Amino acid sequence: MPAWQRALLQAWKGRGPLALALWPISQIYRALFAVRRWLYCCQLLRSHRLPVPVVVIGNVVVGGAGKTPVTIALVQHLQSRGMRVGVVSRGHGRRTADIMEVRSETPPALGGDEPVLLARRTGASVVVGRSRVDVARHLLERFPDTQVIVSDDGLQHLALQRDLEVCVFDDQGLGNGWLLPAGPMREAWPRPVDLQLHAGEHPAFAGHRAHRRLAPDAVRADGTRRLLSSFAGHPVSALAGIAHPERFFDMLRAAGLVLGETVALPDHYDFDSEKRIFGEGFDLFCTEKDAVKLWARQPDAWAVPLELTLEPAWLARFDALLDAKLSSRDGSQTS
Repeated sequence: MPAWQRALLQAWKGRGPLALALWPISQIYRALFAVRRWLYCCQLLRSHRLPVPVVVIGNVVVGGAGKTPVTIALVQHLQSRGMRVGVVSRGHGRRTADIMEVRSETPPALGGDEPVLLARRTGASVVVGRSRVDVARHLLERFPDTQVIVSDDGLQHLALQRDLEVCVFDDQGLGNGWLLPAGPMREAWPRPVDLQLHAGEHPAFAGHRAHRRLAPDAVRADGTRRLLSSFAGHPVSALAGIAHPERFFDMLRAAGLVLGETVALPDHYDFDSEKRIFGEGFDLFCTEKDAVKLWARQPDAWAVPLELTLEPAWLARFDALLDAKLSSRDGSQTS
């Protein structure tokens, strides 16, 4: 991570000299965001409603807050109810900008690491592209029996009307509470959303949590599985190309693994440009998102899936809100 980026992340934890120096720019950002929202409210910028309910899972803070694991868990929950679910995403980090249907075998460079992971974990119809409106329309054309569309991220993508908004927070909370670039906020908080969810270990907000833990098994590219506990007692290597790599390393340590080497990489790291071999002489562990790309080069790396559990009371509230949309005559927007 570049030094300027580390300095910015550190500045966002408080309201020190750097954050104060950037505060005037954040007020320009605030004004521009407010004007943009006003243009949509006045219909000077057009927003589009789809014939099926749209659920947006997003956040108001930059960086990874656990949106994709929540999306996976929620899609699996809807599938357990017998619903046909489609997923739309921008596909951050992909090398193309066209609309694309993503399958489990799609190269991550074309489909994006998180959409490929979504397709592998859920088997749902996953479509990516720059415009979520165009992507969602394409999904409905290709899969007309879709009953619900879930958008992985997109809380600030106002061109696509939504029926339910889920705002995800993690342990960083709101940081210093200031807008970009003086703070980590994409938009001002509080703002109306249908549901909140805390996907962290130390709740910073009252309300429901998404409980995270590592799966008991690690898996290789060929499908070989091995109990994570069987690796305890001897040094291993671990890498993570996610927003907060240390969280993965800490979870491995909590599972009893001895990390002789850790490699923290930028989020959505492109392993195709990497020449070195990771973890030489050690068993190498990585996240599922990294494995989507790393396995093409190092199929012997062990991926450790993240299991996320949504509280029954939260799911009951979500189901009640969604069922009201599904049973309504026109699926009208709530916010």
